[in-house]
Amino acid sequence: MAQHIPRSLKHEYELYVENEIENYKESVSRSAILKIGDEAAASLRAGEQFAMDELLLWAEVDRIIRKRLRIPGYDTWRRKRLKLLEEYRRPEHWGIRPDGVLAREVHPPAESNVLVAGGDIDRTALYLAAHGCEVTAVDRELNSLERVMNAAQAAGLADRIQSYVADITDWSPDVPLGAVVCTPDAFTGLSAAERGRAFELLQGATRDGGVHLVGTIVRGQRGLSVSELRRQYRGWSISIEDDSSSSKSFLARKIAS
Repeated sequence: MAQHIPRSLKHEYELYVENEIENYKESVSRSAILKIGDEAAASLRAGEQFAMDELLLWAEVDRIIRKRLRIPGYDTWRRKRLKLLEEYRRPEHWGIRPDGVLAREVHPPAESNVLVAGGDIDRTALYLAAHGCEVTAVDRELNSLERVMNAAQAAGLADRIQSYVADITDWSPDVPLGAVVCTPDAFTGLSAAERGRAFELLQGATRDGGVHLVGTIVRGQRGLSVSELRRQYRGWSISIEDDSSSSKSFLARKIAS
């Protein structure tokens, strides 16, 4: 995939600083915050800041906390962040095989909207978010999505991932999709008619050239049959991809009409 720099590293840095300061405020006692407030007021008076108001006082409190935490300046933070983003773009960082079908075939342009659905989707969601995609994660299980969002928050990718506790038949895309990645869990318990409606909806929302990757066997867990998927994706360019001896995926690419 082409290298993608976040839409505004400066904005991301400002959010980082704000979060660090707020986390510090929440971690200390009220009396500690009041002491910093007294220090801030004394600093403003020493600087002949006579028109002191609440906003000015809190800004000085934040400045004092920022100094205590030794928060790096923007240039230093930016260098580290770009190096970290480069690492996040490596599939191996997320435990994804660099020669696997996801890394080989799913290359939506940066800023593309993509859907990942089913269980065990955290690595896929984070990998695609690191490449600049706007990721929607859909799963029936709240715990699975919490794991995704916690990892995204830790990696600074939370602004690129939205999560929905829902069945794939209950979620409807409102933007064109560049890619769809589904594990077998996404279709568990659905009738043939329900699966058909879900495929029809997702296919209709996918732009020309977009790809769908559907796990048919993942670590030995069987999902939809290849014959059913072939019927569902008639008119698309399709292939069966082996990721390992225990995992196979169905790959379909939408042909321009």
